Amino acid sequence: DGVGLLRTEFLFQGAASMPDEDEQAAAYAAVADPLGGRPLTIRTLDAGADKPLSYLAVPPEANPFLGVRGVRLSLAQPQQLRLQLRAVLRAAAGRAIRVMFPMVADVDEVRRALAVLDEARASLTDEGVPVPPHVETGIMLEVPAAALLAEKLAPLVDFFSVGTNDLTQYTLAAERGNAGVAALFDPLHPAVLGLIARAAAAATATGRRLAVCGEVAGDCLAVPLLVGLGVDELSMNPAAIPAAKQAVRATDAAEAAALAREALSAESAAAVRRLPADASATAG
Repeated sequence: DGVGLLRTEFLFQGAASMPDEDEQAAAYAAVADPLGGRPLTIRTLDAGADKPLSYLAVPPEANPFLGVRGVRLSLAQPQQLRLQLRAVLRAAAGRAIRVMFPMVADVDEVRRALAVLDEARASLTDEGVPVPPHVETGIMLEVPAAALLAEKLAPLVDFFSVGTNDLTQYTLAAERGNAGVAALFDPLHPAVLGLIARAAAAATATGRRLAVCGEVAGDCLAVPLLVGLGVDELSMNPAAIPAAKQAVRATDAAEAAALAREALSAESAAAVRRLPADASATAG
């Protein structure tokens, strides 16, 4: 229980100009306080592509989904990232707050983002502002390259969060908002599951946690597969939580692992979706 992904872009989209540090720190604290010590995972600004901000100078792009978005935009404007991270660190004093960076594609991006976090912490410390000695940091695995580099990325962070919506569209080259390729867009495709399995193996080997967020995390058909792949946390819309919890309770870990192995060797998403029914028929 807690908040697995706080989409901070909503705070930015609702403003006529960039929210200042005090406004951001107050907003993050206001979300964390009612949680009563349960974790709040704050994703840094994920703007660009389908989430433009009028007050950020970003040139038009022919294909914004493959352009300057997520952590790429933040690293291109490090002063804004530093301001946001200062606000997160201030809010994290005495609260269970984590921070994660979106749209990561390689190791260098993570190191650069963590360097800005260190700068933000050092500046607050110099000013005598209380900050926690450690804030858990993570990255979103949304780009296939990041999942393929999970073994190299894991030592740099405390956790991974798989953004299945973007990971699916980039893996299958099927934009999730395009009705013409909607039939191709399926997070239970064996290729997508294979990337999640690779990330899970890297997380397990290094003692990191692996979360999954996106619509598939609340899909009761998918829950046993995700458990079987080695996923530790599921993040979803609040309305989906009760059914997803029940799906977890009803899942046998050994059976889920066997189901996941079958899914990884399947030929298509349709074949994966038939597996639970086939297993039930066999058991019956």
